[in-house]
Amino acid sequence: MTPVLAESAAPRSRTQRQSILKQIMGMPAGAIFLVFMTLQIVCIAGALLYPDEFRYLSPQNLTILMKAIPVLGCLALGAGVLMIAGEFDLSIGSVYTFTAVLMASLVNEGLSAFVAAPIGILTGLLIGSLNGHITLRFGLPSFIVTLGGLLFWRGAVLLYNGAVQVRFDPEPVFTSLFSGTLFGVNAAFIWIVLFVTGFHLLLHRHRFGNHVFATGGNRGAAEAIGINTSRVKLIAFAIAGGMAAVAGILATARVGSVQPGQGAGLELQAIAACVIGGLSLRGGRGSIIGIFLGVLLIHTITDVLLLLRAPGFYLDMFIATLIVLAAIFNHLIERRGLA
Repeated sequence: MTPVLAESAAPRSRTQRQSILKQIMGMPAGAIFLVFMTLQIVCIAGALLYPDEFRYLSPQNLTILMKAIPVLGCLALGAGVLMIAGEFDLSIGSVYTFTAVLMASLVNEGLSAFVAAPIGILTGLLIGSLNGHITLRFGLPSFIVTLGGLLFWRGAVLLYNGAVQVRFDPEPVFTSLFSGTLFGVNAAFIWIVLFVTGFHLLLHRHRFGNHVFATGGNRGAAEAIGINTSRVKLIAFAIAGGMAAVAGILATARVGSVQPGQGAGLELQAIAACVIGGLSLRGGRGSIIGIFLGVLLIHTITDVLLLLRAPGFYLDMFIATLIVLAAIFNHLIERRGLA
């Protein structure tokens, strides 16, 4: 009896493992979760085996990661909601810089940071709404409209303040709230966790989220069941602009200054994080957890390359390869779903 039981137990164990793996792969962010966890296991193993050469688990390195992740995370969350709704915003990097410069300038003129920051966020919301209004009113591709916005707001930064650095010296309470630490955890990282939680509830537990997915998946069908798709897209555009402004606040509070060109390229990284996180380029599919995992994966790869002292262009090569592979994988999943 014992050999028979052993032989039957082994296939059952393999079947259970395969079932768990299949369940994880069937989740919206299952594939990126497996990739991220595999990378973490490799990094942790390398750090334990070579603690002096590969300082991945050092407190200094973990602190740097926690400070860097929130900025791209906020940009990716806003861009991701818009992508699920079926649109793109290439101007968020410029909006991020413009709203940060505006906030810092207002503080330098004597305004409280607790007043200047909401003004910056409101400006981001209005810019996003403007992008959405132009796109929907004239039936233009959002890619073209926001590409124009990218160049326009980049020039607006130079027109408003010139090509000089803007210092940001807010009240100590404001600095502690956005760049301090709580129980050893960076405040900005706590903010991004709160945003991820809030956006997850909004998109996956609220009626508005159903409308966003329906609008991006099949706009005609969504309108047929009574969804105001134009309003949904307009709100999504506003969210993208508002979250770009929030990213600017977190970055400025951390560094204490704003450079006129510091947001260049961030819009592409945000879209890359969304694609890596499993969002469809056609809209209607994706998850907030997937977006966040995409951001974590990008920063983990960046950190590993820096720790290994690899040349800077290696990062671009790895991220570019990851984007293409993620896009191919997402396309195969979509074809399988249509089959």
